[in-house]
Amino acid sequence: MGTTRQECVALDQSDGLAALRQRFMLPEGVIYLDGNSLGPMPRQVPARLRHVVENEWGEGLIRSWNDAGWIDAPRRAAARIARIVGAGADEVTVADSTSVNLFKLLVAAARLRPGRNVLLSASGDFPTDRYIADSVAEILGLRTICAGPEPDAIIAALDEHVAVLALCHVDYRTGRLNPMSRLTAAAHAAGALALWDVSHSAGVIDIGLDAADVDFAVGCGYKYLNGGPGAPAFGYVARRHHQLVRQPLTGWLGHAQPFAFANDYVPAAGIDRLQCGTPPIMSLLALEAALEAFDGVDLTALRRKSQALGDLFIRLIDDELGPCGFGLASPRDSDVRGSQVSLAHPRAYAVMQALIARGIIGDFRAPDILRFGIAPMYVRFADMFDATAAIAGIMAAGEWNQSRFLSPKAVT
Repeated sequence: MGTTRQECVALDQSDGLAALRQRFMLPEGVIYLDGNSLGPMPRQVPARLRHVVENEWGEGLIRSWNDAGWIDAPRRAAARIARIVGAGADEVTVADSTSVNLFKLLVAAARLRPGRNVLLSASGDFPTDRYIADSVAEILGLRTICAGPEPDAIIAALDEHVAVLALCHVDYRTGRLNPMSRLTAAAHAAGALALWDVSHSAGVIDIGLDAADVDFAVGCGYKYLNGGPGAPAFGYVARRHHQLVRQPLTGWLGHAQPFAFANDYVPAAGIDRLQCGTPPIMSLLALEAALEAFDGVDLTALRRKSQALGDLFIRLIDDELGPCGFGLASPRDSDVRGSQVSLAHPRAYAVMQALIARGIIGDFRAPDILRFGIAPMYVRFADMFDATAAIAGIMAAGEWNQSRFLSPKAVT
């Protein structure tokens, strides 16, 4: 006999992290399993934005750069993210988008390894990471090479030509988790630098950038950090590199004295040199408010719950969906799985649309992946049962086979 819903409810009742769900504005009747694309709104965000719009901008006008502390907002948000990713507050900055920060740090890292001409990444990593790497290689006269995706294959590709190993911590389609410490150590042993994209792990995994001896990292503000659509991203530079880093987008807020308006660029000391232009204050302050949801949260406990939720989901899938043609695309071993479970099915897009119509929101990734993000701050064990039961019901009734579910939308 398989796991019952009552047993799942009992797990929720004994869950020491269950109260964290109240920190989010989740619509009634919705099971939200798409936090790896866009996190839900934390409760404190609307009031914060109203105050920003009505008081700080509406009344304070330009004075709010000083009086409301707008100018220091990147540092404040960065300090909160630093705790989440296991870094010092002076090693993280909030700025720009993930892609822009990746461009800046790939160029900066490559410049620290003159004479080496390869940017090494893993096959299957998020496409924009490869696009940016190709652009950096073109500009600097380097080459890009993809290896893997298995760690042993990546390590085998590290040689004296590799300047930077740039990897995604979690495979965005399958949820496979790369061994950060092992691969970083291998890069260093080969004389290369390690740059990690932690967009799909920041906020659900106790990453430990400093403990892993990572050189550089980038990450997203609107996924598991719940900062809202288009929220600013973050960049990490290990303290040992601060005075050597030369990033290519030398905008005025990365200057040592931005309000001196000097003709010549002098980089700011430390992590502030990763800044570029004026920050988008409203989205930045929304992110800062959203990050308060992590106050007092034990990241190790959060990771344990994430693993337990994923293990339960996979057991339920095995029990209930066997005859329905689904394949598990994620690792079974929770130690090598990020905070998501992915299924493969020939009708993945239509099945996901039918599921969303029932109020259970995940997403689709081409060509055949149904992706379920498991954010342990608000996802419940009973949600795993209900999602599995809904999928089984959709398949039994052929519910997915309707024209409204078969035609791809602009955003999948």
